[in-house]
Amino acid sequence: MNTTKKIGIILANLGTPDAPQPAAISRYLWEFLTDPRVVDLPRWKWYPLLKAIILPMRSKRIARNYQSIWTEQGSPLLAITKQQQAGLQAYLTEQGINAQVEIAMTYGNPSMQSAVKNLLKNEMERIIVLPLYPQYSSTTTGALIDAFNRAIAQERNIVPFEFIHSYHLDENYINALVDSIKVRLKPDEFLLFSYHGIPLRYENMGDYYRQHCKQTTIAIVDKLGLTENQWNMTFQSRFGREEWLQPYTDHFLEEAASQGIQKIAVICPGFSVDCLETLEEIEVENKETFLNHGGVSYHYIPALNAEKAHIEMMGKLVLDKLK
Repeated sequence: MNTTKKIGIILANLGTPDAPQPAAISRYLWEFLTDPRVVDLPRWKWYPLLKAIILPMRSKRIARNYQSIWTEQGSPLLAITKQQQAGLQAYLTEQGINAQVEIAMTYGNPSMQSAVKNLLKNEMERIIVLPLYPQYSSTTTGALIDAFNRAIAQERNIVPFEFIHSYHLDENYINALVDSIKVRLKPDEFLLFSYHGIPLRYENMGDYYRQHCKQTTIAIVDKLGLTENQWNMTFQSRFGREEWLQPYTDHFLEEAASQGIQKIAVICPGFSVDCLETLEEIEVENKETFLNHGGVSYHYIPALNAEKAHIEMMGKLVLDKLK
């Protein structure tokens, strides 16, 4: 496909602090946790608690975790996303597309506003937003759409735009995950699919995230030919006291060995980029949980990150929109 039209592509993800220090993390968490898409409690009730207790305590603890994974290029999430940006730019150029690929984060930097401004300044004729969330949730893709709408609300020269809503059953996405698992999964290992959780209340209000997660998981399981006693699907990273989507990943790992599961490989198909949650919570904390409760071996299967198959999948999603 060849086109002389100038196409703007926004690779969008959740976000990252600017530095692995409590002050920077506090700023980032404030922006994240005051988004009503993420926490929908009344401001009068939530903000004082957030300021007085949650941010001071969590920022110091999270800073230590970030320091353990921080790279010379910054946070892993931003460093890998930049690799994806370069890869996608090169792929689209090879396909004859006159594209400019920008990175945008819902929270933190590079901001959605800066990405939109860069594209409009360079007179793009069309913008395609690719949220790097395969499965839709109001807490992720929904929040990202809000951020984009806030960004264009400040502009006069808005051009046609569209979103790639989700790609949880995209054939290239499923195949890339299957190929990655085949290389890393040993014959005697149990495969655990762990997704970021959301409050059960959000699902009861209409969020269909769990359905997308199930559909992705079943598609992968079918291609791998796994039996029902060789895998499970769980949800990680709950926060607060209310009930979230179950089963919980940490609870499953605590009980797995007693159910005869000695060796586990964990994959997080909802993450397009490895970040604090996968590199620290899944790869380190959950490994300790499993081994401390009788497990024999545990390893994490990385996100697709900037692998060639992942970049090509992104490129084909964009090409499908251009058709």
